[in-house]
Amino acid sequence: MNERVTRVVEGPSFEDLQPGLEFDSPGITLTTAHAAWYQALTGDRMRLPLDHAAAARVTGAPAPLAHPLLAINVAIGQSTWASQRVKANLGYRGVHLKRPVFLGDTLYTRTRVVGARRNQSKSGRAPTGVVALEMRTANQHGDEVMTAWRFPMIPCRGEAAGPPDADFDIHQIGVNPTREEFLASVPAWKTTAFPRSLPPAPRPVAGECIHIAARDTVTCAPELVRLTTNMAMAHLDATLSHAGQRLVYGGHTISIAFAQLTRALPDLIAMLAWERCDHTAPVFEQDRLSTEVEILEALPLAAGTMLKLHVRASAERRELKDAAQVLDWVLYIWTL
Repeated sequence: MNERVTRVVEGPSFEDLQPGLEFDSPGITLTTAHAAWYQALTGDRMRLPLDHAAAARVTGAPAPLAHPLLAINVAIGQSTWASQRVKANLGYRGVHLKRPVFLGDTLYTRTRVVGARRNQSKSGRAPTGVVALEMRTANQHGDEVMTAWRFPMIPCRGEAAGPPDADFDIHQIGVNPTREEFLASVPAWKTTAFPRSLPPAPRPVAGECIHIAARDTVTCAPELVRLTTNMAMAHLDATLSHAGQRLVYGGHTISIAFAQLTRALPDLIAMLAWERCDHTAPVFEQDRLSTEVEILEALPLAAGTMLKLHVRASAERRELKDAAQVLDWVLYIWTL
């Protein structure tokens, strides 16, 4: 009788993620079901993904427009083979949405390890390291729709991680698009057909700070994880989280902050890029999230304005005396 061999599937450790390693994932075709689930989880009010008739008039495309964060969250989920055992995702750099995504498009993401750094060992904590992942996402036609870099913290297999690597700086990894690239990625849409808000929204002004009073309670966090094929175990199993409860996926926090942003900027046409997005503290289910927005720049375009925004999201929970900042995000959008 042959001896049974057992193989354990648990995801790579830090030592396995050497620079140059590449991997892919199953392609995902975005459907109206994806859009409905995303909307139910976030309550987003971005007009064109909600209004298919208006989107057809504005974009000229027969297919409904997908919400940009639905596409981004799917791409992130496709990149999570490397971060199945993630303890935290520190953030993102250089997210560039190169072309719009429509329902019916199939997204393919190829991910490459471009850097790795051992963390300084701390007493009482298992050793970890930070990995830099480069993501490139294309549609079914082979057109690149997004590039991004993200930085998960991964546990080490060994007892000691070794000394930290001095030549690794996440602030130097990832290529932020230039202003010319931003402008080149603004779609040539018929903005005169955009359904403007009523009453008219105030014109965004550089230097303005906006506080969105409405808070959102985080619920159904694992559902967005599963919807986007995200493999990170800490979002599904509380025993694998350093906090003893399930960590909310960072894209969920970003999506709620953006949904709150759409209340402040109702004539938002498109998301163009992220300069950076840092998760400054963990989020848990039942946290109440609030958002503040500072308009850093307002660049007039042929139609509308490109805004550079600094978004800060904070979480309140029973055991916190004061709200804790959980998100520090700089992004570019296109609005009328």
